[in-house]
Amino acid sequence: MGATAPVVVAGAGQAGSWAVKTLRDEGYGGPLVLVGEEQHPPYERPPLSKQVLLGDDPPESTILLDHDMLGELDVEFRARTRITALDRERRILGLEDGSTLAYDRLMITTGARVRRLELPGAAEAPIMYLRTIEDSLAIARKAAKGVRCVVIGGGLIGLEAAAAVSELGCRVAVVEAGERLMARVVGPRTSAYFADLHRTRGIELVLGDSPVRLEQAGGSTRVILASGAGLDADLIVVGIGVVPNAEFAADAGLKVDNGLWVDECGRTEDPRIFAAGDVTAHHNPVLGRRVRLETWQNAQNQAIAAARTLAGSEHALSDIPWGWSNQFKVNLQILGVAGHWDDAVLRGDPQGGSFSLFYFDQGAMCGVDAINAPRDIAVARRLMSRNIPVDRTRLGDRAVPLKDLLKG
Repeated sequence: MGATAPVVVAGAGQAGSWAVKTLRDEGYGGPLVLVGEEQHPPYERPPLSKQVLLGDDPPESTILLDHDMLGELDVEFRARTRITALDRERRILGLEDGSTLAYDRLMITTGARVRRLELPGAAEAPIMYLRTIEDSLAIARKAAKGVRCVVIGGGLIGLEAAAAVSELGCRVAVVEAGERLMARVVGPRTSAYFADLHRTRGIELVLGDSPVRLEQAGGSTRVILASGAGLDADLIVVGIGVVPNAEFAADAGLKVDNGLWVDECGRTEDPRIFAAGDVTAHHNPVLGRRVRLETWQNAQNQAIAAARTLAGSEHALSDIPWGWSNQFKVNLQILGVAGHWDDAVLRGDPQGGSFSLFYFDQGAMCGVDAINAPRDIAVARRLMSRNIPVDRTRLGDRAVPLKDLLKG
């Protein structure tokens, strides 16, 4: 760590901000450079599809480290800088403007970018994506009473955007290729609850169908679906997933398969290169398998673990994955990655708008969907992390305090 070349943190988002803060907290006093593609200092993205899009909070409220804070940390911040190449042998980063940046250690926190809609007619259509501050503000400017908005993608981002633009006055339709909403992250009953929520707010849901082309007619766009149906749109918001920004790492010979591979400490196969956040596929000791997570919690905590390890204090990430979504002021929290389960227990009252679904696989709790029930998540995290056997009858009985289950 005593070399004259700096530690470079490549990526100035949630993970990058926590990486530089943690390096300083861990006592690294050498040169530190933070590189970001955007003009902004590090900011968090979750509010962009919620408070910022609705106009409840200004974009400045999302900033994690402003220029003064970066100065106090003695971090050199290079905005509008894109990394295009990595020379691991010479320890040099190639930049888009043709210059280079040497490093002693490298932390890759480049995150992910939106997956683009590649369809006939897309170039002429009023398509918008939601990933950056500029994206959020652009959608907010376009969304207004009577505007016909088609949201393509019924995942978390798509539904958050649909809820927000509906509240701004748009007439909204959501097109989802799968048979249910948010199928990648929640169970069927949760999907059905949110489908009912959106329908009662006037949103049209088109499930099991997908766009095949976009046609221009009479000053508006018609979204033609595989079924042959069509939807008229003045605004199209696309939320069909993201792609990890790991190409330069792959070109340099690092292992990339649905993300840059790292261990539980954020180490790549190169001892001088670490990574954290959406760009990574990491081994999660709690789940016992490799996952790529696109959550606020993972970006923060994985960056902390990787920065501590880089600074010489090995630290493994062993979190149970957790994320959240707010749609029409309904809070959804998701704990674990319940990709498959053999039983689900309902606790609470869906009709009353507060309930949780606890998923079990071979007797072990593997995930929770909590709707307006944050306290359930807090107890479930302890149950899962300690592998406490759970009496499912008592779990489903609201007369039994959930915390009593911690006693086994």
